[in-house]
Amino acid sequence: MELNANRITRVILSLAVYGLTHVNPGALAQPINVEAAKKEAAVVVYGTATPQAMDVIMKGFEKKYDIKVEYWRASATGVADRALNEWRAERPGFDVVEASRGVQLIMKKAGLFSKNMPPSAEKFPAKFKEKDGIMTPWRMLPIGIIYNTELVKANEAPKSLDDLLNPKWKGKLSMPDPASHTTTAQFLWNVKQFKKDKWLDFAKALAKQQPRLVESLTPVTNTIVKGEAHVGIALINTVTQFKGPVAYAPIDKYLTDPSYLSLGAKAAHANAARLFIDYACSAEGQKAFADTGEFVLSPGIFPAINDAQKVSANVVFMDSATEEEFKKLMADFREIFFAK
Repeated sequence: MELNANRITRVILSLAVYGLTHVNPGALAQPINVEAAKKEAAVVVYGTATPQAMDVIMKGFEKKYDIKVEYWRASATGVADRALNEWRAERPGFDVVEASRGVQLIMKKAGLFSKNMPPSAEKFPAKFKEKDGIMTPWRMLPIGIIYNTELVKANEAPKSLDDLLNPKWKGKLSMPDPASHTTTAQFLWNVKQFKKDKWLDFAKALAKQQPRLVESLTPVTNTIVKGEAHVGIALINTVTQFKGPVAYAPIDKYLTDPSYLSLGAKAAHANAARLFIDYACSAEGQKAFADTGEFVLSPGIFPAINDAQKVSANVVFMDSATEEEFKKLMADFREIFFAK
């Protein structure tokens, strides 16, 4: 029995559609030219990871491939500002940009990145992945409460964000300046996930606590270790990356941002950049990075932080603001935190 032409056409189209919609994501991974990467001999990375954490990735990569890594570190705002300024001046100096989602999306919209789907990232949970393959997730950044263990007893540490509003913490709290640090502006805005339209009231009450404002999340830990503040809003991973009397206080939920590795659209060392990103996402790279206290995306790999699995299970991912929304948020926070 012969099939008519229309039926054959329908069958072919159905198979084609099935193939497109049911394709194995792993088949989309882009092969890496290791020899070409070695010939480039170098890769330039702008990022937000602490130097002590990124150092294990750099050393492992350099030892394995004999490719030199040049790493420049700043806050998320600082990384985005430098990369965007260089891009607009048509002199981009970066091959790879590592930063949190909010600023990465701004840079992506400006055209700074090129599609890159490293084979090592195939195993990461689908919820972290970007459908267009332009930004590669590799770690997450739970934000919580930390405290000086010599100045605050564990049973007296804040047990929620609301506890930071207790009068006893007035003048003894440290946090990044939300008027200049994008991730902190994003964090306070995302308190709406818990408090709905009362999130701004929380921000205003926090400002009345007269917090010690610093450049970004990582320096908060320095102020805690030095005893310049008793408690702070900071990245949980920093409690293992800084020596001193510091611990994190367990809370119910942790607002969190994924951090991404993105390939520069005009990378001078594009092959080495692809190889670096793939190494950072590999089991070897993820394990080494987790050993520094970082929360990575490889299933089953956790940092050596007390109850790290509980933290990972209780993260709440932050909504991302647009560039225009960030500008308004930061202007509003300038009024709130620096009101005379």
